[in-house]
Amino acid sequence: MLIFTAQGRLKKGRYFPITAVQRFDAYAKRIENGVYLGPLGCLTFEGRFTWRKSKILAFIFECLRIKIGPFNPLQINLGSKGDDETEPTTKDPFFIWFYIDEEIAVAKGRSGGTALWCRCRRVT
Repeated sequence: MLIFTAQGRLKKGRYFPITAVQRFDAYAKRIENGVYLGPLGCLTFEGRFTWRKSKILAFIFECLRIKIGPFNPLQINLGSKGDDETEPTTKDPFFIWFYIDEEIAVAKGRSGGTALWCRCRRVT
């Protein structure tokens, strides 16, 4: 679960408590990034990732899902930059990992922001 992101310099802002979850499936090389608003719905992006060099995880989002209330989600294909076999590169969004243990992970994104993840139990 991604719990905090920040750019180099913090500006005035507001905090709005929402559930944001980022999942990685290492076996399938898939990534899902979502914002969940309880029974109101959710917005998720799904795609594939690859490990570039030793500490870089590059990814491409291929579809967007929007779910509102009890209705089935609307899926929008975002298209890919090539065929499905093309691996994400450092020209795509990426994270450079600089600390990982069993409970937390810290990485810097392509835009320069820092992100902190913590392991959470699976919620059904």
